[in-house]
Amino acid sequence: MAEPRPPERVFWPTTEVERDRLLDRAAALLRRGDLVVFPTDTVYGVAADAAQPDAVARLFALKERPPSKQIALLVTGLDQLGGRVPELPAIARPLAARYWPGPLTLVLRDREGGTVGVRVPNHPIPLALLARFGAPLATTSANKSAAGSPRTADEVLAQLPSGYPLLIDGGPCPGGIDSTVLDVTGPVPRLLRPGAIPRAELEALVGPISAAG
Repeated sequence: MAEPRPPERVFWPTTEVERDRLLDRAAALLRRGDLVVFPTDTVYGVAADAAQPDAVARLFALKERPPSKQIALLVTGLDQLGGRVPELPAIARPLAARYWPGPLTLVLRDREGGTVGVRVPNHPIPLALLARFGAPLATTSANKSAAGSPRTADEVLAQLPSGYPLLIDGGPCPGGIDSTVLDVTGPVPRLLRPGAIPRAELEALVGPISAAG
């Protein structure tokens, strides 16, 4: 039985021409259902085309993540969701205005009545890839479920040595802490995951926040 192939590790190029080639390649891999790993402003993420259920399933399998746990979408803005989220609720608007792009994932009501986590990253590599790909990417930290989130490409490879064809190495992530996840689908926001933005800072902006129960 053949050994699993490690991903190709490509350092973020210094020239625009080389960056364009790498972005084209990464977008093509995502369109064919492959997974791609890249740095964000928080930690390294592994992404799949959110519109391909089989690709998202591979993402869950790679991380050994329970299917009951949602995977958030990275976007350049709500317009990239193509109407999946009709509009931001009033409570979410000051949060998005202040923290997008940035380390805040907002759980929103979608047009089908379900929920979806959405974040706009504050990092040039995922923003460039999202613009080139032209659609949301289902993205989660590039680690095994319940393990530490990786801040460097070496830390990614220590946990995920195979199972995806491309790792874009952009150096250490500037934040190193997972995004804060806030559910804004109800009258009072709920903190689903503490992260880079402290609860007190969010409450100073929108008032009381409840903890997930």
